[in-house]
Amino acid sequence: MQTPERQIRAFHTPAFVRVYQAYSDAIADVALANQTFVSPPFKMERMTWIKPSFLWMMYRAGWGKKDDGQRRILAIDITHDGFAWALAHSLSSHRPDDLTLAEWTQLKIEKPVRIQWDPERDLYRNPLAHRAIQIGLSNEAVIRYVEEWIVKITDVTELASTIHNKVKREQLDEATALLPKETPYTSTTG
Repeated sequence: MQTPERQIRAFHTPAFVRVYQAYSDAIADVALANQTFVSPPFKMERMTWIKPSFLWMMYRAGWGKKDDGQRRILAIDITHDGFAWALAHSLSSHRPDDLTLAEWTQLKIEKPVRIQWDPERDLYRNPLAHRAIQIGLSNEAVIRYVEEWIVKITDVTELASTIHNKVKREQLDEATALLPKETPYTSTTG
């Protein structure tokens, strides 16, 4: 069966939904020690993008090798309520043609979450036909994320490196077996 073009897929359990982010050592170390993001070094005033797709995160961060600011790959388990809140308070990251700039600016204030659908990636980071959701949190959404939604933060940089090394050696079955099992997500999941 073919994956729908736009479908939220994530590793999830009845207790949480897993998302990924990549950060510098400084931000990752503090987040892991506190099991949430702490400002500083994390910047609460900036939009922060969470990604339910492990392979899209690997594409974005170059398997943790793209640059020092994306050296560490973190798996952040968040509550279902938080994930649902983010989706319910979101809008596309692109202004619709029928809105004026002033209307768009006001709507962005009211809806602190941006949604973007980008091509999902394979093990070689090549684009696939279906898309992966990226969720940008700003203002109230960032505060809720940091203070309410995070259940657990885990460093998965070593896992990313292991999978990447298997891909480089053409051990694709072994690499695939190590990937998080991402399945379709609905608000009733969990």
